[in-house]
Amino acid sequence: MQLITRGLEKKLLQNAARAEEDRRPVLKLFGGGACTWLISEKAGDSLFGLCDLGLGLPELGYVSLSELESLKFPPFGLGVERDLGFEADRSLSDYARDARDNGRIAA
Repeated sequence: MQLITRGLEKKLLQNAARAEEDRRPVLKLFGGGACTWLISEKAGDSLFGLCDLGLGLPELGYVSLSELESLKFPPFGLGVERDLGFEADRSLSDYARDARDNGRIAA
């Protein structure tokens, strides 16, 4: 599955150009059972968003698109996937606050 379509990439780049605003995530990625990423912007190979590796410590930060595309999770070697039905209903900072309070992304 293609993680980022041209339409999603356009929205991510537009968000990156509006750096002063609290943006909504554009896409949700998941993999390995507990890993979740809510991505709000893109610059080159870097994606910015809320990252949760399932350790109880979700945080805002950058992740490499090429690394996400190359990840394979045991035992079946499945990769990162995009949540096709995700639609953000609040800002990234709201998701981050809730994730810190709950120890995980609940989106």
